[in-house]
Amino acid sequence: MNNAPYTSRTDLAGARILVTGGSGFLGRYVVDALRRQGCQDVVVPRSTQYDLRQEAAVLRLYDDHRPDIVIHLAAVVGGIGANRENPASFFYDNLIMGALLLEHARRTGVGKFVACGTICSYPKWTPVPFREETFWDGYPEETNAPYGLAKKMLLVQGQAYRRQYGTNAIYLMPTNLYGPGDNFGPDGHVIPMLIARYSDAVETGLDEVVAWGDGSPTREFLHVADAAEGIVAATEGYDGDEPVNLGSGREVSIKELTGLVARETGYGGRISWDTSKPNGQPRRCLDTSRAAALFGWRARTPFEVGLRDTVQWYREERAAGRYWGATRPAAAPAAALAAALAATKS
Repeated sequence: MNNAPYTSRTDLAGARILVTGGSGFLGRYVVDALRRQGCQDVVVPRSTQYDLRQEAAVLRLYDDHRPDIVIHLAAVVGGIGANRENPASFFYDNLIMGALLLEHARRTGVGKFVACGTICSYPKWTPVPFREETFWDGYPEETNAPYGLAKKMLLVQGQAYRRQYGTNAIYLMPTNLYGPGDNFGPDGHVIPMLIARYSDAVETGLDEVVAWGDGSPTREFLHVADAAEGIVAATEGYDGDEPVNLGSGREVSIKELTGLVARETGYGGRISWDTSKPNGQPRRCLDTSRAAALFGWRARTPFEVGLRDTVQWYREERAAGRYWGATRPAAAPAAALAAALAATKS
């Protein structure tokens, strides 16, 4: 496999760029980053118009917009609870979306296809820091495996298409994302879930919050704005067949994270741990030297700064009566809030 940097940079400003999932959390930041790069022709398809699990819809998408570049961010995602409850849906929906989009990108002559995978695809017992060379050294953590393996197949497909057809397909693996605009509803990931839970606890006067697992697993969190900049940098400057990590390099335990969120939200009550619930993958922290070497990208936002800004953003949204992506009303009674937030997901 060839890891040489791309020597003829892709002209983004003059390209029509289609961003699947462009109205989602990460997608909005990617679209903004593209526009800051001078991109005038950015297409954001909506799921109500194009069901990317249906081949006819994918064909119509390409026929309607004729993109030069596709950045594929659309995914069916969730925390541990959602992964445990919907393994078949997470596998099929993510697999079929990627397969159809890349196949018809190839058929219609798309110049570049950027696939965003997930670090859930790494083996459960990957040595820390995760290096791309270890990507195939074992089976993913069981609760995330169907989702992780479905996304991993996009790497296989892209490499196969590059060999057989000369397709310029690249594969990026952002770590856990966080930041303003995240989903703070009950199906969110660990940081927005914790911020919502402890904000609820402060508001309703709860003196104890129960979290899943034992707090020992570690995670690495990447500010969504940094992730967007990395994706745009790779779209512009990388043409290779190997996967590339996008991360911050900062490893934090769930227990430490919980304490940080409690402090930032002003929660001073007890934190207890429900060890009957799964921990998920034991450790996550990425080696990001490949991204730095191949297209000059490194994360810039210190974690504590990004977390504080995210809490502040959420406070403002909450005060205004808005829950970004939430599935419960802002005026729900305390008992309903506690029930809805019964499980922290990671």
